[in-house]
Amino acid sequence: MTETRSTQPEATAYDVVVLGAGPVGENVADRTRAAGLSTAVVESELVGGECTYWACSPSKALLRPVITRADARRTPGLKQAVQGPLDTAAVLAHRDEYASHWKDDGQVQWLAGTGADLYRGHGRLSGPRSVTVTGSDGQEHVLTARHAVAVCTGSRARLPELPGLAEAGPWTSREATSAQSVPGRLIVVGGGVVATEMACAWQALGSRVTVLVRGGGLLDRMEPFAGEMVAEALTEAGAQIRTGTSVASVSRENGTVRVVTEGGDTIEADEVLFATGRTPRTDDIGLETIGLEPGSWLTVDDSLRVTGHDWLYAVGDANHRALLTHQGKYQARIAGAAIATRAAGEPVRAEDWGAHAATADHAAVPQVVFADPEAAAVGLSLAEAEQAGHRVRAVDVDLSSVAGAGLYADGYRGRARMVVDLEDEILRGLTLVGPGVGEVIHSATVAVAAQVPISRLWHAVPSYPTISEVWLRLLEAYRDA
Repeated sequence: MTETRSTQPEATAYDVVVLGAGPVGENVADRTRAAGLSTAVVESELVGGECTYWACSPSKALLRPVITRADARRTPGLKQAVQGPLDTAAVLAHRDEYASHWKDDGQVQWLAGTGADLYRGHGRLSGPRSVTVTGSDGQEHVLTARHAVAVCTGSRARLPELPGLAEAGPWTSREATSAQSVPGRLIVVGGGVVATEMACAWQALGSRVTVLVRGGGLLDRMEPFAGEMVAEALTEAGAQIRTGTSVASVSRENGTVRVVTEGGDTIEADEVLFATGRTPRTDDIGLETIGLEPGSWLTVDDSLRVTGHDWLYAVGDANHRALLTHQGKYQARIAGAAIATRAAGEPVRAEDWGAHAATADHAAVPQVVFADPEAAAVGLSLAEAEQAGHRVRAVDVDLSSVAGAGLYADGYRGRARMVVDLEDEILRGLTLVGPGVGEVIHSATVAVAAQVPISRLWHAVPSYPTISEVWLRLLEAYRDA
């Protein structure tokens, strides 16, 4: 009698299996390992993820020289020394260094230091609590999770269905942050954060930039004045911004890209960047094996557990709550704590602002747009607060009225808006636009997250002379309204 052997690889059991080794997956693994849970992390590309190699780090490395030069040109005694062009080769080399030259050795070492096991390859759910990893050599590993599987696979750029687009080889955010040369002419399609930041960076590096915005302006998720002020500065820098403009088709011939608008205009460039949103990287991770729709955003509760699956978590972009690296890492800390607590058989603290609830996703999300000028916001805009049913008042202040702003730069232009809940007399949101405001927004984040009463904020005395003195001007304006 011949013995029959299974062709299925033997399963390796862990307490937790994490799909994706970007900043979010790394932080989930760090928290579960700190709690003593055995953890496997699966990654199909580079450990460190989108943020490290194609988003946050390289984009800000490109933008830092741009913003520094702009600030220097507004500084007496310095502006004459910085009138020349940027050293493009040095800027790109600096960017390459911040992207670790697209090698993940350091990130792999960090992950190993947590005690998590790394599996390189494509991971797919193969049923409840089970993940099959297929390596580049075709070898398979089956991992089972005693307590949790965390989907931390992030998102990718979404391209619209347009005639000729695929054949034209457009840039997405990845190409825009990793390009090794400056295109003479660049068309940017979109009006959000990626479109705005990359228009600012490449315009300053020497591209002739044309921005095509389908809507009425840039940064439409922030207070209207934010996009208006950034657009004004981009236009002054030489970019052309066309609002109310949709793309009908794209083609490339002999290296030249031609974009035809729905209005019938043809615009030519060397490259075209489509920054038109994100889509979840959940299309090929085996969701169908557990009754979920491949390619969908995953709905979660505030502990980041997927609805209807007590062992499955979706953390970061995959749940569509707040597509920002810092929010994904925040969610990872919450999810890691919740997984560990449930694994110990203890109840989770699911109430708002509890240890196992990502409440900030709803009420206190901060964001900085690293353009010139910077735009920073936290919490709700005036329109969002009103739509949510809050009785609020908006208070606006010209940032140039603050002594610290005048010292920061000659001709400083900026604006601040505070949205106050009139029922509870707490801050619902704050938006700042102006040079250097990205370093000011965290004070507002603390005020919004802690629900600090306006009466107590009077006792938080801003240092003189700093841009933070805008807090005093806002409180005075609210008092005197």
